[in-house]
Amino acid sequence: MNGIVVIDKPAGLTSHDVVSRVKKILGAKKAGHTGTLDPLATGVLPVCVGEATKLAPFLTADRKRYRATLLLGVETDTQDIQGRETGRSDLVPSEEEIRTALQSLTGRIQQVPPAFSALKHKGRPLYKYARAGEFPDVAAREVEIFALDVMSIAHPHVTFEISCSKGTYIRTVCADAGRALGCGACLSGLRRLQSGCFTEDMAAPLEEDAAAARPALLEKMLPMAQALPFAAAVEVSEPAAGRLRAGFQPDAEMMRGNVLPFLAAGDMIKFITPEGELVALAEMQMPSGDIAKLNGKTRIARMLRVFNRLHP
Repeated sequence: MNGIVVIDKPAGLTSHDVVSRVKKILGAKKAGHTGTLDPLATGVLPVCVGEATKLAPFLTADRKRYRATLLLGVETDTQDIQGRETGRSDLVPSEEEIRTALQSLTGRIQQVPPAFSALKHKGRPLYKYARAGEFPDVAAREVEIFALDVMSIAHPHVTFEISCSKGTYIRTVCADAGRALGCGACLSGLRRLQSGCFTEDMAAPLEEDAAAARPALLEKMLPMAQALPFAAAVEVSEPAAGRLRAGFQPDAEMMRGNVLPFLAAGDMIKFITPEGELVALAEMQMPSGDIAKLNGKTRIARMLRVFNRLHP
């Protein structure tokens, strides 16, 4: 069994819990998620199954979209409502002040990762330091918030939607906005609406009963070739697919037999069979416009991943 199934993660489970449950439901030997969601969060969690686990590194760099609710006047050590309270304020900022504080966090910003996070410092997750009462200095990292729209303000709760780059901590956005307002704030609710090309309408619920959950997961499972819409597809014959699986490096002669869109050096391509089965991923080493004038044996792409035949 090979493909990507998007889970509508329920609150209270870790991402690892979800993967374990998916493996059990589908009877899969291998599975892995493409981007952690905290137990508090719900929503889009893509899980790669079988050969699709080889795709996971290529599915984590896309932008994410969330709906978040922050709680004004409360600060915690984890920057979310599940942490230990460290501060409280009765200050009530105006709606204009709230909108201004949140808008000031858009664009390319420097964000210090929260102490309770899985980010590693000297090979050890930060949350392990924090649980031991240690808080090492961690450098701020650049993240990008492409858009932030306030949906509602019902003091002390503010709900907003945010589109951001990989590595952005939404609870830190809430904490930073609270500090700017002078009253403090923490994250009280979070739902991921989109992760790269994966959206809410692709997601399947994670039923408790395995027999009830399996049909929905199978129905929603995406073929591997559909998981990389940004990569240009190059159709190859079954004999050529066999050569690629055996370690053949794509050369000009192989590529001349295909109609190619314009490709630049560094572009990712996916080799697929006429039936749409994903054979391999590769990175172009030169523009496709140069292929016609090259020696047929010239290597024109660097192989990134090769996938086993799915249907013997």
